[in-house]
Parts: sequence; structure tokens; C-alpha cells
Amino acid sequence: MKKLNIVFMGTPDFAVPSLEKLIENEAFNVSLVVTQPDKPAGRGRKLKSPPVKLVAEKYGIPVLQPERVKENEKLFEKLKEIAPDFIVVAAYGKILPKELLEIPKIAPVNVHASLLPKYRGASPIQSALLNGEDKTGVTIMRITEKLDSGDIYIQEETPISIDDTAQTLHDRLAVMGGSLLVRALPLIASGKLKPVPQNDSEATYCAQIKKEDGKIDWRDTAENIFNKVRAFTPWPSAFTHFNGKLLKITKTLPVEGQDKPGIVVDIDREGFYVGTGEGLLKILMVKPEGKREMSAGDFVRGYRLKTGDNLGEER
Repeated sequence: MKKLNIVFMGTPDFAVPSLEKLIENEAFNVSLVVTQPDKPAGRGRKLKSPPVKLVAEKYGIPVLQPERVKENEKLFEKLKEIAPDFIVVAAYGKILPKELLEIPKIAPVNVHASLLPKYRGASPIQSALLNGEDKTGVTIMRITEKLDSGDIYIQEETPISIDDTAQTLHDRLAVMGGSLLVRALPLIASGKLKPVPQNDSEATYCAQIKKEDGKIDWRDTAENIFNKVRAFTPWPSAFTHFNGKLLKITKTLPVEGQDKPGIVVDIDREGFYVGTGEGLLKILMVKPEGKREMSAGDFVRGYRLKTGDNLGEER
């Protein structure tokens, strides 16, 4: 049986399982990997390769890292030369032009981390948590010029538990996406899996997450702040202030009760309780500025937190 010829476009950790599954499966030949350029990282600002590039190099697959994709004739010519059956995209990070999408013989497909048409856009994992969804999933879809609006080939669901964070959900969906991808491509190629149009009237959109989005407004409900903490772990983190210093909140639990927003109303061995606009929020894990993550109980003892203290005040 002839192998399906694949050009893979992806950049971060989320894309790695999809690439690895394609490489490991004998039904596919990954001819080329396209990823973002190396970028400075860390204190020394040394150039760091994207995770997808490291995987490609490990398996000896050629890599291209164009600064731009639109009107990039060199890239287009290389792709036309390869003449792939599929261009597979997983979190590449740039909008792809029509000319590129017309190159594959069968289809350009995308691995998207939501149950489309919900959460089209840049932050589907965080948005599902922010909105308190009880399930999410991955979608294999045909790419069009319009953002995440192409026809759907196949989807798979996963429940969201109260212990899930953006990190745990990211890791689970990345693996699910890779497995679903290698199952879907041969079925698409054989015509057994037909694309189904999305219902645009049910579409929702999510924007890029910014660092400042993590600031906690204690006037919000305990439930919403709980969801924010989960959605913004590990980045950009949900944060407040204590004694004028940044305090990241990394694990919480909403409980019944009511008091002034931002005020510490009670303390026990596990942590402390803070008033919100609706309900109380029990703080279980924190990360003080410049320190390691610790239990809220250790924070209370080490930083002499007491009832009546006000979180959120900057000096």
C-alpha cells in the first residue's frame, strides 16, 4: 500500500504528539516539517528551537522555518515540488494563505483543541475552562481561509474534571489529537470520511490570552475565579497581591459563604478563605513572588497571613 505523503506544519508542545504519531505510523511519510523560527528564551536570551523542530531533527526529517508564509514563493515552490497528499497543521501559529491551502492533493487538515464550532481561535483550552464547560475535545477539520470555520471530518470528546487545569487538558488533548489524526487521514483519503459543514450560528470565538488577563478581580464570583485559576495554570497564572507583592494563586475551591471581596475571612490547616462577589474561595496552593509554589497553609505560617488581611492591594 502506498504511503500517504505528508507536510506537517506545527510549532509548540501541543503539535508534538500529532507529528510523532504520523512518523511512527507506517501509513504515512512525513516529507517536510514547517515550523516557526527559533526564538530567544530564558535569562540568557539564547535561541531556542520549537519543540516540533526537535522532533523532526531527531527523525532526520527536513525542516523549514520561514519568517513569513504569505507570498513566500520559495516555500510555495518547495511544497509544490513535494506535492503532498495532505498538509497537516497543528498549532502552527500563523494564518495560511489560499495559495498554500490549494497545494495538497487531498486536503489541508487541522488538529484543533475544541469541539468546533465552539471556541474558534487562539485559546480554546483556556476558554473551555474559563467558561466552566464540563466537556471539550479535539476536531480534525478541513482548513479554509476563514478562521477555524472549515468542514469537520471527525471529533472526539473528553470530560473536564474539577482538577483539570490548562496544562492537564492541553496534554490530554494533544495526545487525543494525534491519535484521532492518524485514524482520520486514511479514511479521508479513501473517501470513507466525509466532511460536514459547521453550524456558523453556534460559533464562538476566543482571543489570544495576555499576561494581564490573569489578574484576579475579587468582586467576581468564587466560581469564576476558580475557573480562572484552572484556565491560567501554568500561564499566565491567576494572580493577586499581598503586602504589595505579587501572589500567584494556583489551586482553589469555591465554597459557600459570603464576605467582603478580597478579605481573608477564615484560616484552617489547609489554607485560607477569601471573600468574593458571590461565595467564598478557599485558597489551597500559592506561589509568592520570587518563591516556589507552596501550600496555602505553609504560606499562612510563613507570611503571617491573618483574618482581615486584604488581598489585591498594590503598593
